[in-house]
Amino acid sequence: MSQVAAADVKALRERTGAGMMDCKRALEEAQGDMERATEILRVKGRAQAAKRTEREAAEGAIECYLHFNRRVGVLVEVGCETDFVARNEELIAFARDLAAHIAHADPRYIAASEVPEEEIASERRVLEEQAADQPEQVRERITEGRLRKWLEEIVLLDQQHINSERYGKKTIEELRAELAAKTGENIVIRRFARFAIGS
Repeated sequence: MSQVAAADVKALRERTGAGMMDCKRALEEAQGDMERATEILRVKGRAQAAKRTEREAAEGAIECYLHFNRRVGVLVEVGCETDFVARNEELIAFARDLAAHIAHADPRYIAASEVPEEEIASERRVLEEQAADQPEQVRERITEGRLRKWLEEIVLLDQQHINSERYGKKTIEELRAELAAKTGENIVIRRFARFAIGS
C-alpha cells in the first residue's frame, strides 16, 4: 500500500466528516485518488449505517426556520456523535432544511413508533367505515393503503421532502440515512417544535 500524506487525510476528513483512520484506509485503497476515496467512504458508510443507530448521539445542532410571513416558525434538534460532525456544514444544512420542511409539512410525530396505538385504532375504524361501500375482498387492502398514507402525512421520517425536485422524491428517513452514511455517525432527529399563529 502506498503512503498517504497527512494533509490528504485531513482534507478528506473535512470533506466527508469520516474518521481519520477510515479516511487514511480509503485513500490507501484508492491509491491517493480523493474522488475514489470519497466514493469508498460513502459505500462503506451506507453498509455501516444500520450498526450506528445504537451508538449514542450526544452532540448535535439546533436550527430554526421562520416563514417569510412570520406566522410559522420551527425549532429542530438533530443529534450526532461528535462535535466535529455537529459543526459540519452538511449536518447544519440538513437541520435547516429539515426545519423548513417541518414548517410546510406539519408532521406530528418523528417516527411511526411514536404514534399512540389508540390514535391508529381510531383512524383505522374511520377508514374501515369509509371503505364499507367497496367490495368485501378489497376493503382491507383499501383501509391499509389509506392508513399507510395517513401515517406518511403525520410522521416526519415517512414524509417525502417538500422539495422533491431537489431531493429526488426521497423521504426524510432516506436523507437522514444518507447523511449518517456520509458522516460515519449516528444521526438522530431528536425533537422539533412547530409554532403557528392562532394554533
